[in-house]
Amino acid sequence: MRDPLMPLDRATGEVVLIVDDVPDNLSLLHDALDEAGHTVLVASDGPSAIARAQQAKPDIVLLDALMPGMDGFEVARRLKADPETATIPIIFMTALTETEHVVAAFGAGGVDYVTKPIDPRQVLARIAAHTQTARVQRQARNALDAFGHATLVVRPSDGKLLWQTALARTLLREHFGSEGSAAPVPLIDWVRREVAAHGAGAAPQPLVAARGPRRITLELHGMTGDDVSDNPAEAEWLIVASEADDGATFEAMMRSFGLTVREAEVLYWAALGKTNRDIGEILGASPRTVTKHMEHILQKMGVETRTAAAARVLKLIG
Repeated sequence: MRDPLMPLDRATGEVVLIVDDVPDNLSLLHDALDEAGHTVLVASDGPSAIARAQQAKPDIVLLDALMPGMDGFEVARRLKADPETATIPIIFMTALTETEHVVAAFGAGGVDYVTKPIDPRQVLARIAAHTQTARVQRQARNALDAFGHATLVVRPSDGKLLWQTALARTLLREHFGSEGSAAPVPLIDWVRREVAAHGAGAAPQPLVAARGPRRITLELHGMTGDDVSDNPAEAEWLIVASEADDGATFEAMMRSFGLTVREAEVLYWAALGKTNRDIGEILGASPRTVTKHMEHILQKMGVETRTAAAARVLKLIG
């Protein structure tokens, strides 16, 4: 078996993690995959399988469905719940072909299954097919990130974050403190509002949130998936996020009008036509707090209305 401390060789073949509690099964598959040029990792129980997957990020997992302790279905659910391993394809290995077990395998996140006794040729063919698909999807995600299009897919019915690029994961974590498979509450609330508005024929509105000078904007791009539901609330929705830095604008406003950082943020959004309620949602503050800030801003600028204040801001920043 392979030394876990040695670096992985991904140049000649795929990195395959085999999970099975029967040594004879591990040996059979290990020899066949090794001969085909793949790098083989092994685990004999659920917890060690999860640890190996998180550490090595294999290209594919061959997972025994029935193991003592943590079974394969639970292992798959945990791998799919972790953003770091969620995109790794999982092929279940099982001697059970009853419909309920097949459904459980796909429900836990598996992309395919093979039945025991294992035919190594069949397994090699499945590996080739699913790793090719995963590679194309990974390249597409990387291309989106390279052009600044942080992309994610959510399901508003249960608040699940189904798919995201690396950049989207970073932005959600930094702006919403989001981790795992659950979408941030402000995001999923916004999606549900937009889906309802979509059904009523209203124009889509972006979600904007800010942390200091950094601003994230999320736009709903429509339903996705092979089977687009007739019920939009049950469908999967594609979202594109982008980030901007308003630091230079805030500094100019602070210098020109003698404002604090928070007052500059409030005035910036007021100048863009946002209500106190909108500004509170963007900045994570209550409308009452925003109102207090606006009172101080008007005093410092020597104007009586927010319209006059906004006009001065727009003249300053163009």
